[in-house]
Order: sequence, then structure tokens, then C-alpha cells
Amino acid sequence: MLFDQLSFLVAIGFSGASLGITLFVMWSVGRSETHLLNWSAGLALLVAGVAFFSTVVERYDAGFLLASFLLLIAGFGLVNAGCAKFCTGRTDWTLTAASVAIGIFMTSGAFALGYSGIGTMIGNLAIGALLLLSARYYWFARAESPTLMTVNASLFALTAVSFIACGYALAHQGQIILTSRPANWAEEINSIMVIAALTGIGTLSLTLNQIRIANRHKSDAMKDALTGLLNRRALFDSDMDIAPMGTAVVMMDLDYFKKINDRFGHDSGDQILKAFAELIRANIRSNDLAARMGGEEFCIIMPDSSPKSAAAVADRIRSQIEVTIVQTANGPIRATVSAGIAVRSAEPETLRSLLNRADAALYEAKASGRNRVQISGFSLAA
Repeated sequence: MLFDQLSFLVAIGFSGASLGITLFVMWSVGRSETHLLNWSAGLALLVAGVAFFSTVVERYDAGFLLASFLLLIAGFGLVNAGCAKFCTGRTDWTLTAASVAIGIFMTSGAFALGYSGIGTMIGNLAIGALLLLSARYYWFARAESPTLMTVNASLFALTAVSFIACGYALAHQGQIILTSRPANWAEEINSIMVIAALTGIGTLSLTLNQIRIANRHKSDAMKDALTGLLNRRALFDSDMDIAPMGTAVVMMDLDYFKKINDRFGHDSGDQILKAFAELIRANIRSNDLAARMGGEEFCIIMPDSSPKSAAAVADRIRSQIEVTIVQTANGPIRATVSAGIAVRSAEPETLRSLLNRADAALYEAKASGRNRVQISGFSLAA
């Protein structure tokens, strides 16, 4: 081989340390991405484990070999915990702790009985199992980013296979008790695989994390902070070309909202806005879009709709807010809402044009006495 075992271990140690420091610095900036902390702590243990293993290369010592495997098992356990958090949003500490504890207990037991070869086999198998668990998390989360997640899962799985192969090679050679460091074809392949995996998994994980942060910032920028609905920017950044046939736009405006703010205060007015947003969410379909246009004005875009079905939804929301009592610090509040509807029929029409027509219908509803739904020249009055 071009490099000896010690050279590979030094390369692994430097790669792991650099990646761990990078992850720790990224975590320390915001301290909200806890998976980064798990990964960096896991890599610190892995680097320590590699350092112990490198001493065995020069002069075999069963105690140092055991310490190496215990650190590696614990390190890969923390890496697995970080993968679970990143891919699923939560860490199954019970599963992680149980996997690490079983691996450490069985490896330590074999070494304590003098069977260092068996202990080394068990240690490699335990590490392989933890890596396969990590691969499984990425595989089932691949819908978020199919290519990158799949490649990461593959790298974890291939690295797992290289560790399992190390255990298999020792078993195949019948090395129940070691008198020197493990040295076989599997160990050489494992060293190459770990270097490649550290580089690949580290790069992909950082890329995926940055993509997720960017998407989250974009999503936050498109949401109204008070109600959680889309904001005006999100609506107008969407496709404003010809709207599909059957697209309905519902514009809704809370009646006399300024009087509510003047009488009860803006905090109470905010509670009304949030309660109204919840009513909208509860009455629309999953493929409908709801946005707060600003102030007390809201908009719903409903694909595959009709004047009758859009009016039914708008009137249901209107009747529900009318009977809703919102308890505030300054007393109970009730509100009503007016709505205007425009639906794309046979003639081609842009979404912006539909918004303008629905807005005009809304003002007709308000001019006709408020608390009603206006559509195509007739109204559904309270």
C-alpha cells in the first residue's frame, strides 16, 4: 500500500478533528442546532479512540486497544444521536444509550476474560450496527433531499460494512486472542473507507444543514409573524401568470377593526387576528393557500373550486367568527367579517386580476352593510 497503517490513522485523526471543530463552531453561533453539538462531541471521542488505536500500531497493548474501542463505540453513538435529531427532529436517547451500553458491556466483557480477539470482533460489530442505524435515519428522511440524503445513507452503510468486515476477518482467521494489532485486508479497506466517509459525510452533512437553514429562513420570510399564515410577499412572489380554470380568490376583511383596537387595545386586536386566522386554517383544504395581506385583511386562494363552493367556505368562516367570543385582558370581544369572491371561469385571467376583482367585491360587501359575502353581483347576507 502507498501509506502504512499509522499514516492512515493520522489522516483520520486530523480529518475528524477538523470536522469536529467546524461543527462545534457552527453550533456555538446559534446553539439551536443540537445535532451539530452531538456530532462534534462524537467526533472528539472518535479522534481520542483513533489516538489510542495508533499507539497499538507501534506497540500492542490490550488495554489501549480496549480503550480505543470503548471511545469509538461511544463516539459513533453520539454521531448516531445527531443523525436521529437531524433526520427526525428528535433523538431516541433510549435506543442510542442501549446500543452503546450493550456494545461497551460485551466488548469489555470479552477483553476482561482475556479474549481480546473476540472483544475486537464485538467492538467492530457494535460500531457497524450504530453506523447502520445512522444510515437508516438518512434513508427514511431522503424525501427532503433525495440525492444528498441517499448518498449520505450509502456512505454510512458502506462504512458500517467495512467495520463488520474487520470483525469477520478476525473470526475467519480464528484470532480469539490477539498478541498484536489487527492487521488484515479488512483493516486496510476500513482505514480507506473511514477517511472517505469522514470527508464525504462531513461535506454532505454541512451542505444539508445549510440548505435546511436557508429554507427555514425563506419560509420565515414568507410567513406573517402574528398569525403564522403566509404574508403578502409570499402571495405576490407566487406565479402571477394565467390562473388555472376554477381558481377562486376570497378576500376577507374584519369589520370595524380600528374601533376594536381603539376600544380594547392593540394586544386584544392581535388576539382577534390570531383567532380569525385559526378559523381560516380550520375551514380550508390542505391545497388551499391562506395569507394575511396586512392589517385586518386576509386572502384565500382555492384551486379546483366554484363560486358556490368558495362562497360556502367564506360564509362558514363568516358565521363562525360572528359567534366566536375572544376573551381578552380588557374584556370579551366579538367581531364580524366581510368577504369578496372572484372565480376564474372560461376566460383567461391572471391571479392578480382575480385578486383585484375579489377586492372590489369585498368593498361591495362592506358598502352593502358588512358581515356578508359578495360574489358575481349577488351577496350572501348575515
